Amino acid sequence: MHLSSTEFGHFSLYTIETGRFRLDGGAMFGVVPKTLWSRKIEADDKNRIPMAMRCLLIESQQTGRLYLVDNGIGTKFSEKMSEIYDIDHNHSDLLSSLDYHGFSPGEITDVIFTHLHFDHCGGTTFYNGNGDIDHIFKNARYHVTKRHWETATNPNAREKASFLEDNIQPIADSDRLQLVEKHHQFEEGLYALPADGHTIGQQLPKIVAGNQSIIYAADLLPTHAHLPLPWIMGFDMQPAVTLEEKKAFLDEAVEKKWYLFLEHDVQKEIISVTKKDGKYQPEDSLTLNDI
Repeated sequence: MHLSSTEFGHFSLYTIETGRFRLDGGAMFGVVPKTLWSRKIEADDKNRIPMAMRCLLIESQQTGRLYLVDNGIGTKFSEKMSEIYDIDHNHSDLLSSLDYHGFSPGEITDVIFTHLHFDHCGGTTFYNGNGDIDHIFKNARYHVTKRHWETATNPNAREKASFLEDNIQPIADSDRLQLVEKHHQFEEGLYALPADGHTIGQQLPKIVAGNQSIIYAADLLPTHAHLPLPWIMGFDMQPAVTLEEKKAFLDEAVEKKWYLFLEHDVQKEIISVTKKDGKYQPEDSLTLNDI
């Protein structure tokens, strides 16, 4: 039995919550002073802000394929690293969220990675009872853009810490890796939009039903607080490129009334955007069930 689906064109959509963690607030907002960003999202005594790891399950009634977009941070971190990032799987976890909606990992046919930073792909694998890394989605193809795969497997010194070998290598060693071009079409109604500012070759899944679209915003727009154009993460490799991409993306979102699915926002799951006096701001705050 599949619970709480949202029917969108020939797709059934499900929100998959995979846990919470925390990242440094200064890093999340780059050059924006804490006096400004802390009004939007409160930091803890270590200056960390809460982050969701909200994934999206897309069930195609047309092809029978079951796509999972990203899969969270996973369970492979040491106790020390788990404390650093304050990983919280009591809030939610990948397998429980799939089970809640009546799905098992073996049913997933495709995992679409927006990119391979550890909080987006760590749930691909786990340490089994023998202490070996094993795959959770044993029947799924792994979709990564060619340009991002080159980045993830040959990272620069600044981005290297985001690409963990125990996440990347099992994907590389599998025979199910599919390297795709930008603007890839997975099937009718399911496409990918390219974004290179945060990391080269990020892809943002776009689900289309008639004149409506849902965009999985990933790390181009991690939270609603990042709507102002200069509010760009310190993690972004090319912040000037992010600035250009965000403006074009948000202008189109306003014009076409896109729904933006927010991966990291603990307060808002989906927003639509309006522009007033030259500034972008949330118009509606929704969940999948509201669409």
